[in-house]
Amino acid sequence: MKPTTDSNPKVRVVKEFNALPEKVFDVWLDTGMLAEWMFGPKVRDEEIVNLEIDPRKTGKFSFAVRREGAVINHVGTYLELNRPYRIIFTWGVQGESEDESTVTVEITSTENGCRLTLTHELDSKWAEYADQTKDGWTYMLDKLQETFR
Repeated sequence: MKPTTDSNPKVRVVKEFNALPEKVFDVWLDTGMLAEWMFGPKVRDEEIVNLEIDPRKTGKFSFAVRREGAVINHVGTYLELNRPYRIIFTWGVQGESEDESTVTVEITSTENGCRLTLTHELDSKWAEYADQTKDGWTYMLDKLQETFR
């Protein structure tokens, strides 16, 4: 993983959930649930090829999908798993941008459930994709909210 600097763009998305922090935390580590809100035909026009998770610190994940005939494998390594408060992982596309960005998911209790704050720090060379990255996470977290309704 590349060291982070102040020049690396960061995108932040905050969402409220009517669910316990533990439940929101757990959906990040459940391949069946990822197919409901992060990947697959329920989320966008794509086919899930394979979703694999090794849910431990230094464990790796691989989320392979087929879009427009091409297989895209989103990969990363878990840097921190502190249930139910924080998940930190690297994020990239195999062969293109592995471990070049870091995603931090922070979950705090609220009166009606919890608040999730996602911060995605991109490598500076991906700065032009910051708005697209924010839109993508916003869309997926909206889908995640739907799973708790």
